Amino acid sequence: MAATGEVAHLRWVLGGEARIVRVSADAVTLDSTTPSPPGSRIDGTLLGGSGRTVRVKIHSSRRQESGEFRLEGRPIDLTKEGREELLGLASGDDAPPPARGR
Repeated sequence: MAATGEVAHLRWVLGGEARIVRVSADAVTLDSTTPSPPGSRIDGTLLGGSGRTVRVKIHSSRRQESGEFRLEGRPIDLTKEGREELLGLASGDDAPPPARGR
């Protein structure tokens, strides 16, 4: 992404890109080039790989010092395979460790 030099993971349908920062069972955190207000739903397509559609209901949108927006929300209609793909793309020190099988 232009502001940080990081690679984008999602391209928003209405324009802009986002990088996946963190994924949990019922939440996703993204750094986005465009804001999305709380309560909105934003749709994007994963770049590379599967090209899967990702929909997120936004709970919080905050401008960062980098000029990007930290979006926090809940993935909508995300399959188990989709969640695993997002986990594989998550970056940063606050990304959760991969799940372990028993």
